[in-house]
Amino acid sequence: MYELTVKTSFAAAHKLRNYQGACARVHGHTWLLEVSISGTKLDSTGMLLDFKDLKQLVAQATGGLDHSYINELAPFTPDGPEGNPTAENLSRYIYKQVKKELANGEYGVKMLKVRLWESPNAAVTYWEE
Repeated sequence: MYELTVKTSFAAAHKLRNYQGACARVHGHTWLLEVSISGTKLDSTGMLLDFKDLKQLVAQATGGLDHSYINELAPFTPDGPEGNPTAENLSRYIYKQVKKELANGEYGVKMLKVRLWESPNAAVTYWEE
């Protein structure tokens, strides 16, 4: 079994609804994102998936987040399917988006996990069993 991970970052603002504290006000982060996939079959070049290809899939899945106000994005509005724009909900959203991008191709890999850092000292990891 192989695990392949790429990192990227994006800048975005949000505020937490129904929260008592400073994060109830609009604030921003330079989010650091790690996306990991897994698989067993290497291609003819000896790669599970080219890092370049995974980076492109992640960019497609997260392109609408960069320099955005997350609360205004449809999935994170009060009636949206993702709910409050917490780091937990954002990591799940990104996981599902990348998983959907992987399913559209002939990659033969499995979505493994997303780790989303909102600061150098605070991260959340989302995966499905």
